[in-house]
Amino acid sequence: MSARGFLAPHSSTPKHLLQGFVMQRAARAGLKVVKRSLVCAGFLFTSSLSAAASVGSVPAQEGIDLPRTMAWSAYPTGTGGYSQAVALGNILQRTYSVNLRVIPGRNDVSRLATLRAGRVHFSAGGSESVYAQEGILNFASKIWGPQPVRALLSNYSDSCSFTLATAADADILSVADMKGKRMTFVQGAPSLNNATAALLAYAELTWDDVERVEVGGYNASIDAILNNRADAAGGACNSPPFLRVEASPRGLRFPALPHDDADAIARVRQRLPWYVPHLAYEGPTLPAEGLEVFTSAYPLLVGLDTSDEAMAYSTVKIMHRHYEEYRDAAPGAMGWTFERQKLEQAFLPFHEGAIRYFKENGMWTPAAAAKHAENLARQAILRAAWDAFLPAAPEDYKAFEQAWLAARLKALEAAGVVTLADSL
Repeated sequence: MSARGFLAPHSSTPKHLLQGFVMQRAARAGLKVVKRSLVCAGFLFTSSLSAAASVGSVPAQEGIDLPRTMAWSAYPTGTGGYSQAVALGNILQRTYSVNLRVIPGRNDVSRLATLRAGRVHFSAGGSESVYAQEGILNFASKIWGPQPVRALLSNYSDSCSFTLATAADADILSVADMKGKRMTFVQGAPSLNNATAALLAYAELTWDDVERVEVGGYNASIDAILNNRADAAGGACNSPPFLRVEASPRGLRFPALPHDDADAIARVRQRLPWYVPHLAYEGPTLPAEGLEVFTSAYPLLVGLDTSDEAMAYSTVKIMHRHYEEYRDAAPGAMGWTFERQKLEQAFLPFHEGAIRYFKENGMWTPAAAAKHAENLARQAILRAAWDAFLPAAPEDYKAFEQAWLAARLKALEAAGVVTLADSL
């Protein structure tokens, strides 16, 4: 075996021999091996390796420095984020001989848990990255707390990151019509559920005003509509699973959130300050003139402060260089364009590798640098509050969470920065 990586055995080799092959080669190379089910043919060897352990690196090409295998976590198969990652993976394989493994995570915690554990290099998710930075919602537990998340790139597409998708036969013509209707609540997905709460606030509604239907994952929320267990679910305007709703006997409708109601907009943004009014054109049933909704970055590609700098730089460079090749390859992929990065409005600090590339391309303005410094300072406040809180923290889970949120609120208020208290 060369130092550059593995030579794969023939696809007809029995599975137990393939596993032995992988384990032996990995041990000789000094790589960390995790016990995990291996899948068929060609890519068997990559499934057994920790993402943190490179299987050899790709020879540098104009500053590109990547391992032979990269891994991202993303929303489940069939979603826009997953499809976009697969489209980019095709370019990585074709142009750089890099395999991109896209690991679907059905909820917020699972997508970021694989990132923190080093099983993936980056995560292409949504607002869960903000909640992880803040140490709130599902990340307020002792095993989480505020995380040093770093952004690489944001996708602001012609679609939208999250809105209410309803069954047409439920007669929901506006957000106000959601009162008393059945709304899916995705277990383990605070970003989705909190976004729903923010959009309900547009019409001065809360979760108490709707019938909550608990489901086990994003795709399960679509199934709930199809099976007439729910009337509405939340998701991106162009999310492929909504095509199933459109094609079903129930039909699909997206209620508008008009932008001429300043108070309603303020209620949404008080809860989610990284959401902005947006005109969506891309998605089933959307009118040609567009639909007034809200949006945020989706997918939002993130790593941690410990993520490899060269890998972050190379990833951003490839996504910029090959944009024209993948922009039409998956729904919403055009939103990765550099012209829509909104560096001066970010709520997360950027990774140093991404910043290096932004500087090379004249994108890193003084305003972007100032916002980045502000976001780093916010993370430092949260980290200091967490470190001060832990030694005397309660053992009980609920008591721990309540005490942490109180300590967090106190620290942010003392620093005079936004608390996101309305998001809890």
